[in-house]
Amino acid sequence: MADAVLRIFSYLPNPRVWKAQIAAKLAGVEVEVVGAAPDRLSDWLWDFEARPLAEEERTEDSPWARVSRRGFSGTLFKTDSFLERHPFGTVPAAFSPDGQIGIFESNSILRAVARAAGPNCTLYGRDGYEASRVDSFLDASLVFAREAQVYLLGMREMTETLHRRMLGASEFFFDGIDRALSNDAFIAGGELTLADVAFACDLAQLLFERRSREALAAKGMVPVSDSLAAYGRTARHLLDLVDRPAFAHTVGSALDRYRQDLESYAQAR
Repeated sequence: MADAVLRIFSYLPNPRVWKAQIAAKLAGVEVEVVGAAPDRLSDWLWDFEARPLAEEERTEDSPWARVSRRGFSGTLFKTDSFLERHPFGTVPAAFSPDGQIGIFESNSILRAVARAAGPNCTLYGRDGYEASRVDSFLDASLVFAREAQVYLLGMREMTETLHRRMLGASEFFFDGIDRALSNDAFIAGGELTLADVAFACDLAQLLFERRSREALAAKGMVPVSDSLAAYGRTARHLLDLVDRPAFAHTVGSALDRYRQDLESYAQAR
């Protein structure tokens, strides 16, 4: 196996980490992913050399003990070195091979994979203008993904306001993607790029809401992702991507249970 171009620490599985894994497969490079299920990550030492901690190491007076401020409750264990390289203290957290440089936010980690692949990799476009167009879609995708994350975290206490806000964000995002796909085979142009990778993973994250269909129905709501029924190009593009080998193991397997719905949405013009 080739040396990893990045090491990534995160809870697993994580659609935001899938982005880097898919890009690495497309680019022919290796990334190393380390982590555990979300409810086990509080037992880990957050570091370049991340590892599970023994019970006697997980104490309130540990030099690594930190109060969790986002995404987790209780105490987390993060080294000073981790926080120096990841000042926001969040995951996924990527590191350069020597551990000296920290890279955070999933789309930045995604870009780092493409850059590490070298000049022959076209996932980030063929020149600065194409790269900037890819960036435009990555920025839009990040806004959509952030809304989806807040929405999904609020699923247990869903409100009409939160549901309506996610519906508006989704329709805005789907409309832009659909319009882009009306002109080109891929989101940012004639070739598959990081924009397609981020799109597939961020939309997959939203589709996880469908596990809570009954809970939504009890509040008189339907999954926001049902609005894909009006955006056939977007649904068809997702299906095309998840059937590709680089996507199949992560996004593809995660969306198998929703394939019938996606295929029905793909019939829309």
